[in-house]
Amino acid sequence: MAEESFAAIFDSLDATSSRPIRTPKTAELVALKLRRMIVDGELADGDRLPHEAELMEHFSVSRPTLREAVRVLEAERLVEVRRGSRSGARVCVPGPEIVARPASLLLELSGATVADVLVAREALEPHAARLLALTGTDSDFDELERMVDEDIPASYIANELSEGAAAFHLRLVQLCGNATLALLAGMMHEIFERHVEAVTARKSLEDHEKYEGSYLLLIRSCRRLIKLLRAGDADAAHDHWQQHMTVSRGSLLIGHESTQVRDVLD
Repeated sequence: MAEESFAAIFDSLDATSSRPIRTPKTAELVALKLRRMIVDGELADGDRLPHEAELMEHFSVSRPTLREAVRVLEAERLVEVRRGSRSGARVCVPGPEIVARPASLLLELSGATVADVLVAREALEPHAARLLALTGTDSDFDELERMVDEDIPASYIANELSEGAAAFHLRLVQLCGNATLALLAGMMHEIFERHVEAVTARKSLEDHEKYEGSYLLLIRSCRRLIKLLRAGDADAAHDHWQQHMTVSRGSLLIGHESTQVRDVLD
């Protein structure tokens, strides 16, 4: 009975699919091995790949095959090759920016609004605050405090509050220890910063008191969050930052309810 069942399954597969299973090219296998070495840390950011002769001997491949493998990694932004240089390929571990621009383009093409992005951030950051309260170190909290003491005030004085505010939001998520959340935050970082820049620029031009009020509110809220993080109060940190994000979203969307991502990034 079982043999008949398996036979029927394979017959069905043969009937519905005439495409053979593709065998990976040698260059793809070499690229896979080099990629794994980068992921595992055997090749670190800034390291030079061994000379071609060494790699050809190690993998038992020809020079064209090896160069094709390197081109695969170059397309993935994992290595950087300077044409005409004798120094060869250099490992270049990418950050969130490698997916931020394609993700932004997809949002533009889908007609996503800034409101969509702010709602997504509101779903993400409070949970990051909860994680950071549970797993963060004094060094993490000190870094956030330094940003509130130095970076945000400096950006406010330079009339670039958006830069300091966006950096704090991003670093909060990066420090929470969840790589996936950090990647998502990095993808939305530029959109958020650009939009805040537009909103704060308008406030600073039209009403200095309103601009200063936004700055002081941000500082107080960030200090409150850090106090809760240091206390390890995960629930309170989550709730406080949830309220912060909700209030912030309401303020940032006044007059921009239908603004699309493409309008912000143009």
